[in-house]
Amino acid sequence: MKKCRCGKRAVIFRKHEGRALCKYHFMESIEQKMKKTIGKNKMIKPGDKIAVALTGGKDSAVVLYILNKIIKPRRDIELFAITVDEGIGGYSKPALKKSAALSKKFGIRQHVFSFKKDFGTGMDTKVRTIKKHKSGLKEPYTYCAVGRRYILNKEARKLRATKIATGHNLDDEAQGVLMNYIRGDMFRAARMGPVTDWSLTKKKGSLFVPRIRPIREIPGNEVSLYIRLKGLDVFKGERPLPGGIREGVEKFLNRLEKKYAGIEFSILHTFDKILPSIRKGVKGTEGEIRICKKCGEPGSGEICEACELWRS
Repeated sequence: MKKCRCGKRAVIFRKHEGRALCKYHFMESIEQKMKKTIGKNKMIKPGDKIAVALTGGKDSAVVLYILNKIIKPRRDIELFAITVDEGIGGYSKPALKKSAALSKKFGIRQHVFSFKKDFGTGMDTKVRTIKKHKSGLKEPYTYCAVGRRYILNKEARKLRATKIATGHNLDDEAQGVLMNYIRGDMFRAARMGPVTDWSLTKKKGSLFVPRIRPIREIPGNEVSLYIRLKGLDVFKGERPLPGGIREGVEKFLNRLEKKYAGIEFSILHTFDKILPSIRKGVKGTEGEIRICKKCGEPGSGEICEACELWRS
């Protein structure tokens, strides 16, 4: 049985680092890594009002818990949670229940919004409509992701949030890098990174609340282990929606990571190095921010993507 450097029984062996860690040093490393990510990318500043996109799942729960530990002693930063009810049967209600319990446990104010209230219908009904009309142009996952981003941005801005903290872990980030490369979507790639501040599109940029990704350098399996060791009660279900290309990329990366430990770190760190060049290359070429004629929210066309998918 492997032991930590302190002599205690290890709870994990990091193949990419070649070292074992006990419970204490593992949990300490997770919190230190998140603090380092926040610090080196200047994610938090005095006067910030941070909205955590809380789903009730493991990733956003870790972001909420550790951010609360960091921010609680300070009086110059405010933290609250935003949860979006997508209307997915067997998923949304139990996830919402867990997110409410987490917010209460940490003493953090939670704001809940829903697809049904904003778009008139939830995901279950939308999926049935898509299948009935055999549109097939977009995966159900796309409708969900677009609607969720739309509501998060709009409501966070109304609540005067200066940042939205999301639970994108290392797996999510590496998958996003490959997906954008496969699609040849360099403008979307340019909007990735530890902080999404729409610096490429200053015009009307204030309508977008910057995103921060504090756990982008923490693998998903380590987030799960941290949650279990910490004893946090989170929703463990998976979104029952086809993932499209992401599902294929996820399986591909899992195979690579198993064979070549640390490959996801390499993908992310390489991307971060070339990100400034990508942003410079696409600047002024596309993606001018406009005001949607239907809803008045920002988008890249006369009609924003959310209205095209949900209100057309």
